[in-house]
Amino acid sequence: MTAVIRDDAEAIAVARRLADRFAAGDAQRDAARVLPHAEVDELAATGLLAITVPAEDGGAGVSARTLGEVIEILSAGDASIGQIPQNHFFFVDVLRHAGTPEQRKFFHAELLAGKRFGNALSERGTATAHDFRIGFARRPDGSYIVDGTKYYATGSPFAHWIPIYALDAGRKLHAAWIPAGHSGVRVEDDWVGMGQRTTGSGTVRFDGVVVPPEHVVPVWRIFESTETFGAFGNYMHAAVDTGIAVAALRDGKDLIRTLARPWWEAEVERAADEPAVVQQFGELALLVRSARALLREAGAALDAARADLTEHSSAEASAAVAAARAQADTAALTVASEVFALVGTRSAAQELNLHRHWRNARTHTLHDPRRWKVRHLGQWELNDVPPPRNGII
Repeated sequence: MTAVIRDDAEAIAVARRLADRFAAGDAQRDAARVLPHAEVDELAATGLLAITVPAEDGGAGVSARTLGEVIEILSAGDASIGQIPQNHFFFVDVLRHAGTPEQRKFFHAELLAGKRFGNALSERGTATAHDFRIGFARRPDGSYIVDGTKYYATGSPFAHWIPIYALDAGRKLHAAWIPAGHSGVRVEDDWVGMGQRTTGSGTVRFDGVVVPPEHVVPVWRIFESTETFGAFGNYMHAAVDTGIAVAALRDGKDLIRTLARPWWEAEVERAADEPAVVQQFGELALLVRSARALLREAGAALDAARADLTEHSSAEASAAVAAARAQADTAALTVASEVFALVGTRSAAQELNLHRHWRNARTHTLHDPRRWKVRHLGQWELNDVPPPRNGII
């Protein structure tokens, strides 16, 4: 039985409870690369994966700011579990922007029943991440046939539906929802990344899969007018990175207080009382606080743009997300690396698995480059040039 979360406060409370539970087994799951099937089932049973379903369809319709906090909290508990719902919520937003009322009603009901979306976006061998070789072959009855292979399909081993990006005959981008149990779908758990090891980011193969037209959504239409879609997708990535930074600081704190030895010249009994350690830990805490503050600001900007969508509010939301994403990148990588120096040699012990936070940060922040976030932010702040409408900002 899947519960239904009723408001923003309940969503955050449930996320905190789950994150505490997930954190207890995070290091062990990462070390053994055990996919969190039971944990994702528990996550879905709470109703947390349906919190962006609007109130008129029976959901909580939580704010963007709340969703960012939920993903940050989950990612601080287990960064892989925090990333798994990112594509799920991304495709709920595809429906929000480009789905018909009938499509939204159908898939919202699926979400409230506990169904989960995976993803099949990325391909290999294309010129850029925006290129897709997989296309839809239209049949006389209006349905489509999908053939081909997708990679980095985060969340697909846990999913009931696997949405896919593909191009129609006119080279226009569409999304199609394909049942994970379809006989022509093969999900392969072959993800071997050094970090985010239990996200289920493997390969999905499609062989002659027939898709009815009511499961196809014209994504290309989103970018023909003012939108918040691209900013929203990147906002969730920023939330994952912020959660990783929070986790690294938390675990660093625990090890400094319980395991680390002070440097003898400091003439103190605890590493936590060594002035240089206190100073450096404060600098790391500053990075985390700034990342969290910018994430909240980005969520608020998204909510403001949704409430009053203009060219300016859309651009401001995109710029705010770019800032949050850039700072979360810096915070996650810096904190996850520098806590080792504050704990000392013992922090490198394999059994502690403290390095999972750096591996997670380094892997997840490669999704798209920080340098372009800063460039778009600079163009907006200096030259009033809004970030581009392309779904990746």
